Amino acid sequence: MPLSLPLRRLWTLDKFAYSLRVFIAFSGALLFSGLAGDVALVIPLFLGIIASALSETDDSWQGRLQALVVTLLCFASASFVVQWLFPWPWLFAVGLAVSTFTLIMLGAIGQRYATIASGTLILSIYSMINIEQHGGVDEDVASRQLLLLAGAAWYGAISVVWCALFSRQPVKQSMARVYKALGEFLILKSALFEPVRGVDVEARRVALARQNGQVVDALNQAKEMIFRRLEGQRGSRKLNRYLQIYFIAQDIHERASSTHYPYSALTDAFFHHDVLFRCQRLLDQQGRACRQLAKSLLLNRPFSHEQSEQALADLRASIDNLSERGKPEWRPLIRPLNALADNLTTLEAQIASAHNPDTSSERRDSALYDRSPSSLLEAWKRVRLNFTLGSPTFRHALRLSTALIVGYGLLQWLDPQQGFWILLTTLFVCRPNFATTRRFLSQRILGTVLGLIAGWASISLFPQPLIQSMIAVAAGVSFFANREKHYVIATASITLLVLCSFNQVGDGFDLIWPRLFDTLIGSLIAGLAVFFILPDWQGRRLYREAAKVLTNHRRYLDEIVHQYEEGKQDDLAYRLARRNAHNADAALSTLLTNMLHEPGHYRKLDADNGLRFLVLSNTLLSHLSALGAHRHRLAEDEDDAAFVPLAKRISALLEQLAEQLDQRLPVELLTEPANELLSQLEEQSGALDEKAVTLYRPIQSQLRLIAGQLGPLSDAANRLTSPSTEKLHEPNAAA
Repeated sequence: MPLSLPLRRLWTLDKFAYSLRVFIAFSGALLFSGLAGDVALVIPLFLGIIASALSETDDSWQGRLQALVVTLLCFASASFVVQWLFPWPWLFAVGLAVSTFTLIMLGAIGQRYATIASGTLILSIYSMINIEQHGGVDEDVASRQLLLLAGAAWYGAISVVWCALFSRQPVKQSMARVYKALGEFLILKSALFEPVRGVDVEARRVALARQNGQVVDALNQAKEMIFRRLEGQRGSRKLNRYLQIYFIAQDIHERASSTHYPYSALTDAFFHHDVLFRCQRLLDQQGRACRQLAKSLLLNRPFSHEQSEQALADLRASIDNLSERGKPEWRPLIRPLNALADNLTTLEAQIASAHNPDTSSERRDSALYDRSPSSLLEAWKRVRLNFTLGSPTFRHALRLSTALIVGYGLLQWLDPQQGFWILLTTLFVCRPNFATTRRFLSQRILGTVLGLIAGWASISLFPQPLIQSMIAVAAGVSFFANREKHYVIATASITLLVLCSFNQVGDGFDLIWPRLFDTLIGSLIAGLAVFFILPDWQGRRLYREAAKVLTNHRRYLDEIVHQYEEGKQDDLAYRLARRNAHNADAALSTLLTNMLHEPGHYRKLDADNGLRFLVLSNTLLSHLSALGAHRHRLAEDEDDAAFVPLAKRISALLEQLAEQLDQRLPVELLTEPANELLSQLEEQSGALDEKAVTLYRPIQSQLRLIAGQLGPLSDAANRLTSPSTEKLHEPNAAA
């Protein structure tokens, strides 16, 4: 194997570049301290590098430079405020509470601001550790604080240069993640076609809904990366290529999400035939093709997708064979089977064109929606809207501020050695909801124990300062490589870095027990805070998230109907409505996942009802996707135009259901209105001539399926607002 191939594969890993930047920064700081002849300089430089790397935002080099300037200003302000207030505990406590609350609330503006605010909080506590390590504020404190900022600026400079040299590599990696997630989605979707009786279809649909959330998240990240790099570079051919690949991924997602007919009915009808097996095999191959496409994008390799052509031909032949047999009970099912085959054919063409799209054929509307605030006034409005107990951001800001104050009070009372690690642990462990906090709490404690054992072994076996420094650098790189997916390893790595670094200027063995006790105390404070201080039990806002799902589904339907009236075009309004519908569905799936990890008393009443609603809403979204996939302009004299008023009636019923759910009013069951709609749809269909009936009518077929979901959806919504769950919500009704 050529040596270049493993290196190319290493380069494609999304954490490799991040880890390499950190390695360069740590190595530079270590070299500087060695040349300066003062190994103690390593600690503040390392802490500054860590804070800066945790504050890194994904941007073009110009955007990263602007973010770096803002970050360093925030870091400088926080560092010197800590230095100024450190000798006065009461003032320090007030400043800690106010600054924590303010920084968390600034995160409501957007993810970029939340990242910088979080990094500023981390550096504030690093400043406290830096001062405490030297016994308090002395004449050299300012220079040590400047070393923190120097470390942050050093990593920031590396990051800006890296962004300038390799600006499109993150975009390529993000698009690869999109197609890999799409591949997994298609493979899971293929399992629904498996002609086997007695399987748990609902469990498969829940798994599909969760994977849909991962696809949506990957699409959102890719869109933000492309958007930030397109600013001022609209003429870039390579960026336009990635933009077209992104649009194709959106189209693939819509077609992959679509459902043309209930799969259970198809299974019952064609159980003894191979047509569903053909569908499953083709969809599975297309999923694997998407995963192969992801690898081709990363490695810049040619992508050839020919193996599914035969599977598609076999599917067509199987459908033709069923049509020739002409059984009366099969007749209404042949049309959706043909529509399914047409959909898979288009999906096949989209996958084949995704690697090398025609960038010269620009879409009429290639705009991307900018979710960042356009002015200071809009940013302030976003923050102001979150000044309510119903806002998770506001509740987390109050909770974390209180937890840090409690930690600081214990620190002053107990006066433990290296006590500010309590605050750092609380900051890292205390998360916006119970499920995430519980996961990070256990992983933080386990990782700290493992890191302390590894650190004790390292400083015992390798007393040489140079080797310990090298171990510290390797541990720092490991922390950043694993902090998102393997938090136990990341925590063990950062603990190892701390022991090896602090052992350079003192006795690292004396730090082992304080570090363990501080981690336990900080984790306990975080756990108690998230349980008792304005707890964000997911069941308390389940009905609101369900209402958001229905509202966004209704808006998606409205945009689809508008396209049937005005003509198909992938404009920003349509793509935004489609993306918001999938975002809402993914948010509900995430909420239910978190809810299932909460204490039984707070989830047992609503979890089953929530999962049932998720399955129904995801089924509704799949029918909307099928309706959108076949959208085209209807002429005024076209027979299908008669179905448009019925679609608008369905939209009105969804809006009514969403409003009742959002206000937690008794939900009016929509069984009778749904039956009336189905009757009207049948009458409209019966009014068409025989020739028209033999054609597949997406708007007629999908509206019937959508109308059929209204009754079960209203029943599921009613369960979410039923009196049986009142006790769960009463303690915090205001929230």
